[in-house]
Order: sequence, then C-alpha cells, then structure tokens
Amino acid sequence: MEQKTLVLIGGGNRGNTYTKIGKDIGKFKLVAIAEPIKVRREYIAKLHGIPEDRQFESWEQLVALGKIADAAVIATMDRDHYAPAMAAIEAGYDILLEKPVSPLPEECRAIEAAAKAKGVNVLVCHVLRYTPFFRALKKLIDEGKVGKLMNIIHTEGVGNVHQSHSFVRGNWGNSERASFMLLQKSCHDLDILQWLIGKRCERIQSFGHLSHFVASEAPEGATERCFDGCPYIDSCIYSAKRNYVERKNDGNWFRGTATKHHEEVEDDVVYEALRTTNYGRCVYKCDNDVVDHQIVNMEFEDDIIVSFTMSAFNLGGRKINIMGTKGELIADASSSTITYHDLTTGKTEEISINDTVSGDSITSGHGGGDNGIMNSFYDLLTTGHCDPSLSNIDISVKNHMLVFAAERSRLQGRVVEMTEFDQ
Repeated sequence: MEQKTLVLIGGGNRGNTYTKIGKDIGKFKLVAIAEPIKVRREYIAKLHGIPEDRQFESWEQLVALGKIADAAVIATMDRDHYAPAMAAIEAGYDILLEKPVSPLPEECRAIEAAAKAKGVNVLVCHVLRYTPFFRALKKLIDEGKVGKLMNIIHTEGVGNVHQSHSFVRGNWGNSERASFMLLQKSCHDLDILQWLIGKRCERIQSFGHLSHFVASEAPEGATERCFDGCPYIDSCIYSAKRNYVERKNDGNWFRGTATKHHEEVEDDVVYEALRTTNYGRCVYKCDNDVVDHQIVNMEFEDDIIVSFTMSAFNLGGRKINIMGTKGELIADASSSTITYHDLTTGKTEEISINDTVSGDSITSGHGGGDNGIMNSFYDLLTTGHCDPSLSNIDISVKNHMLVFAAERSRLQGRVVEMTEFDQ
C-alpha cells in the first residue's frame, strides 16, 4: 500500500488525532509540522519521527518551502484557518481542513473559490458523516424505510462538563477568540441534517442564550479562581479540582487540553496550569460569551421541517427522531441499534447499525468518524474520486450558510430566508 505524505498546520487535539490515526492505519506519513506551542510540536514530531528541520513554529515557515507533501492537515483555531488554507491551496496542496471552515461567510466562499480555481481538493472535517450511526440512518432514509420524510427532531447534548471545559474556560468560550457556539460546535449537526434530507433548506429560525455560566449564577462567596480558597471547591459541579485533578476517567483530554500536553502529566503540572490559566477560573467568572443552549428550526423543500436543539445541560450525546409517512426511526448515537416503528403494521423492530452499513465504502470496518474521514481522504488522494457523500468544500460551505443564517436569526429575532445567503 502506497503511503501518502502529510504536513500538519496546528498541532492541538484535532491535528494530533488525525495524524495519529493516519499513522496507525498505515496510509499516511507525517513529514512536517507547524505548531507554536513547543511541547505539542515536539511530542508530535517525536511520535512521527519528523526531523528538526521540518519542525516549525509558524505555518508561514512551512508553506514557504513550497509543496513538500501530498496533502496538508489544517487544524488551527477557528479564526486562523483562512490564511494557511489559502496559502496551502496556492502551493498546490490537497487539504483536510478542520471545521468550521471560517467564522466569516466571505472567507468560507473565498477558500471554496480558490480550491476550485487551483484544482485541489479541500475535505472539511464533518466527521459525523463518516460514522456508522449516521450512515445507517442515511441508508434507511434513502431506501424509503420511513416513506416520505416529514419531520426530524435532533438533539446535541454538549455535556455540562464539556461545556465548562471547552466553551466557558477553554479556547472556544469567547466568540472573538474563536467563533459563535453554533458554528464551532454544531456545524456538524446542521451539515448532517441537510445530508440526511438531501434537499435545500429554505427558511430558518433560532433562539439561544447564555444563561447559566454567568456571574449572576455564582454562589455567594465563590472566589475568582477555584484554588483561591473557594468554599465550594469540593462540592461544585465545575470545580477545577474535581474535573482536572480528581477526574481521570476521561483519559487525557481534559487534563491534556488544560496543560497543552498530548500525553499524561503529573498532578503538579496540572496544578500549575490551574493556577495560571483560564482552566482554574470559576466558571461563573470567565470571559465566555457563547450560548449554553440554543434551538434551530428549519423548513426544507417539500414541506420537511426540522428542529435541532443544542444544550449544555446533560451528560452529553446525540439523539434523533426521524418521522415519515410510513415509519419512524428513533436513535441514540451511543447505541448499537436504531428503533423502527412501522406505521403500516404497527410493529416495532431494532435495526443493527453495523449490519446496516456492513461493507460501506466510507466506514468499511472502522469504528468512528475520525477513522472514516482519514480513510476517505486517502481514497480521495489515491483515486481522485470525490464521492458525493464526502464533505467536500463546496457542500460544506453551503451548509455553513445554514449556521450563519441561524445565528442571524438568533441575533435579529426573525425568520431568515436562505435566499439572503445566495450569491
């Protein structure tokens, strides 16, 4: 099997994940990295055997070498996608681009136009498309299992601790540093809904608020930082001690993000991070401004209506209810089965997700979306064929416009016609 070579721009959690999977499946070799945080850069370089002269602090240094690999993985912060993506396109790279494409509609369109003009592929990391769960639902809908599609109710449970970690204390808590909540967390979901339906959304409406993670909700006597003598350090749901020192059942992710490491670190390193970074601040006294709960209502062609809810106030996970003229599908992304209610016979059956997508060309035996997208990216680079189901830049940008329209609706308090985003 021929290996494809990669360069990585942005060595955070997502960049590390994609390139490590590429290495593990034996289809990719990482040959250069650009990452400003030294500990992350050195960890990834060591893992992949990258020589010192191919380790860079800035993406500009890397791109200045010209095209030195088959493709580039761009996984910087949301607001830092545009410049390296445009430079990598100009250098002739095919690109795996972490979502969202950009926080600005005009930059999304510019990346799409540049890729088309240069003749390169840009695959956006809408990894939900590559999971057995959503591919099984897509197959059942397309086969007519529910008849004519009428309604979808879809929920993304962010998870209360995940919200506090990433969208209150973390890099994505402030829209000026990153982007608004629906774009950075749920562009996955609006993309997957349009993909499942396969039709154009015509109108959109949204409501959402930041209601809990605000100063007025702080308990009396809470300190600015958890370790400043806060009386609630042992009882608060969001105590930094509880979630970063004592809680280790989530693997390395929370502690690793807080300390900027990709490997397990000792408690003293964690304590230092909690004393000096946002991760040790009281969740009710941070500079976060993104919503903690939101609903989006959509009207698609053929009178199909959809309701999507994103909320922090749960343990986390996605659930979906798909209703049509002949049947109903009810599914939880954490389950291995889909419940089907047949409206004709009145019978209920449990459908195996793995049996439904057995032999599927995109997942083909791989368990999750991250693996799926890396296998699909390899196939794209090897064959040049872009399957219509792939999250290529053109369809991704179209579906990003749904997110921008929903945010316009939320801010302006009105129903938004999608024609407002037509070019």
